[in-house]
Amino acid sequence: MVKRIYDTFILKYPTAILIALMVFISSLAYYATKLEIDASAETLLLDDDKDLKFFREVNKRYNSSDFLVVTYSPKSDLLSKNSLETIKNISEDFSKVEGIESITSILNVPLLQSPIRPISDLVSGVDSLETKEFDKSLVKNELLNSPLYSNALVSSDFKTTALVLNLKKDTKYFELLEKRNVLLAKKRENNISKDEDKQLEEVILEFKEYRDVLRKNETIEIQNIRNIIKKYEASGKIFLGGVNMIASDIVGYVKNDLLIYGTSLLLILVFILWYIFRHIRWIIIPLFICLVSVIATAGTLGLFGWEVTVISSNFIALQLIITISIVLHLIVRYRELNVKYKNASQYKLIINTILSKFNPSFFAIITTITGFGSLVLSNIEPVINLGLMMSTGIAISLVLSFLIFPVILIMMDKKDEHEQENTRFSFIKKCSDIVEHNGKLIIVTSILVLIFSLSGSLKLIVENSFISYFKQSTDIYKGMQVIDENLGGTTPLDIIIKFKDEPKAVIKEVVKDQFDDFENEFAASADDKQYWFSQDKMDTITAVHDYLESLPEVGKVQSLATLLKIGQSLNNGKKLDGITLALLYNQLPPKYKTLILSPYINIDENEARITIRIVDSNPNLRRNDLLNKINHDLKTIIQNKETTVKLSNLMVLYNNMLQSLFESQIATLGFVVIILFIMFIILFRSLKISLIAIAANIIPISAIFGIMGWLNIPLDIMTITIAAIAIGIGVDDTIHFIHRFKEEFKKDHNYINSMRRSHESIGYAMYYTSLVIIMGFSILVLSNLIPTIYFGLLTVITMITVLIANLILLPRLILIFRPYEKLKDINK
Repeated sequence: MVKRIYDTFILKYPTAILIALMVFISSLAYYATKLEIDASAETLLLDDDKDLKFFREVNKRYNSSDFLVVTYSPKSDLLSKNSLETIKNISEDFSKVEGIESITSILNVPLLQSPIRPISDLVSGVDSLETKEFDKSLVKNELLNSPLYSNALVSSDFKTTALVLNLKKDTKYFELLEKRNVLLAKKRENNISKDEDKQLEEVILEFKEYRDVLRKNETIEIQNIRNIIKKYEASGKIFLGGVNMIASDIVGYVKNDLLIYGTSLLLILVFILWYIFRHIRWIIIPLFICLVSVIATAGTLGLFGWEVTVISSNFIALQLIITISIVLHLIVRYRELNVKYKNASQYKLIINTILSKFNPSFFAIITTITGFGSLVLSNIEPVINLGLMMSTGIAISLVLSFLIFPVILIMMDKKDEHEQENTRFSFIKKCSDIVEHNGKLIIVTSILVLIFSLSGSLKLIVENSFISYFKQSTDIYKGMQVIDENLGGTTPLDIIIKFKDEPKAVIKEVVKDQFDDFENEFAASADDKQYWFSQDKMDTITAVHDYLESLPEVGKVQSLATLLKIGQSLNNGKKLDGITLALLYNQLPPKYKTLILSPYINIDENEARITIRIVDSNPNLRRNDLLNKINHDLKTIIQNKETTVKLSNLMVLYNNMLQSLFESQIATLGFVVIILFIMFIILFRSLKISLIAIAANIIPISAIFGIMGWLNIPLDIMTITIAAIAIGIGVDDTIHFIHRFKEEFKKDHNYINSMRRSHESIGYAMYYTSLVIIMGFSILVLSNLIPTIYFGLLTVITMITVLIANLILLPRLILIFRPYEKLKDINK
């Protein structure tokens, strides 16, 4: 059937086929320009995470908004005239940037203890450095020791300060986001109507369009901020940090990586193809097929609205590598037939090349698709998208390779090929010698590798600091390091304390009994919220706050207890009671209430919020262990068992994503092995050969986890995909070798001779393709993203072990178990 299709259509009308393909790919090229990059924090979160929903609710309740942080370390003293003048000038320049709503700095924060003043002054108003002259020694002492400002607004060595750029909140964005998420939740639960499904499509489109406009504006604003920063670099060290800046920079990194991957890989391919074949046609044809495959894939992704993320940013490299491996197998087979049958016509050579490579290539690509397709078992949206994107791209590569390769060749004159001794590497002959003479050594080594892998896998951890995702030379790393080490940590964590709801009448009665004078004083206002500040709540919040501050992994902690501690110093060392707190709540000016009170309590919800920043660069930090410890310890610390606690914010969401990696890795590997085994049985129709093929791949693939475990390389969003990718690509060689071994065995029914002939033929194709893959993945070390670098290096190691296993372990297992005895008997 395959021959008939090629004879009737493809080889009969090569020019028409090629023109049709070029027209089709040209149309896809338009959609390739529509391919977008998404580097938002949402791409690192679990879509169906209940904690994500709670996090959004908390943000809404406490009116949290995005912000950027500028760290400034002046050359002169922080409170010197020059430094304060510079901070003032920087702030004025920042205030002119469109997206910045306000700036918080040491200039405009209220100074409550310089000197210590009566607490009643809080109500009447408090001055700051920009409104009044202060004793600088008192100001320095307050900034260094105040629970509000120490290790947050200024560093402990008083050499660095933070300017917090509060960004304008875009309500439309969050309205569209919430609308989209509600409809998506209905769709996941299969509880969406036709009208709602149509509405979902419209909302997704509107959300993306609006998001793209916002990102464009954010990029411009961040660049404007950086331009302002450059003006003041001479006065000291100054860095920019914040989620929005990181997302913007990552988009730039991804675009840069895509460009580097593409150009570097093309140069590498040209070099390798020339080194191997020494003929211009075997450079142009593979590169042309690779180019159109990438364009077609990018166009397909753009057409269906799939977005490139940090995880899928290497899809071009993967696409090129897989495409070239398909084409290399075709070239090697064509040249082999050309050398063997010198008088054969171009048509005979092409059709026999296609027919001999169609089945093994088809099944090899199906296994690769299976490897990538297994990533859909992950709960992480970008990982799922990578699986779908690459499965689509690989299928496109297979189709285009088997169309364009024969079409171009049939239009060209036949050129005799000659064996080039200089391309006959001793590595292949050495492998066949080892297989024949060192059987015990191969098996013992394989067992040792398996033991190494299993022991290393037990040491494998799911942990990674976000700061370690970036090279130390990047602005992101430098900014995060300053904030992390000097200004209270980077990764946010919230503790939400939910108190038991009690009837207001009971609360009022208790307060009246204790504070009759207070009740009379505030009878006119009659605000029920003033009764919320009970001693039990204050003690609970303070106990939790103090416990969190005692943890070495925790940086800055802020809560209502922060105000209580400041208030105690302003109240002659006496703790603030419910009367004073109610007074502050009712009478405090809004700008101060927003700073020291509103972010930490929500009386309507009867809850308190404690904000924490985790020191992300702490080498001893184990996120999951820390969160479990906090959850466990708070149950003991909080005496009232009807009071509940829930952890939230990016620390929890990021940890949830990391912990899901273990589950998805197990599911991925299990799924891939089972599916591959079934496919091997269908392809080889032999249980024994299928078991041999699986064993030859599991051992080298497992080695990568042993290496990661022993070298303390954690599983993360990138390394999670290695096993699926390596199995998918590595099994290609297994299929090609077994297929060729069977064909060679039919000639003389001699296992040793068949093994040697297989090495001398398909062995070189495997070597060439592995060489290209190894060189291709090695360029990932040029990335600015550390996970991408790890991914590249680990995949290179994996492909080397897979190649060795397929050239040494696989043939040795065939020689040991002799799976073709029945074939031998039948021929007799």
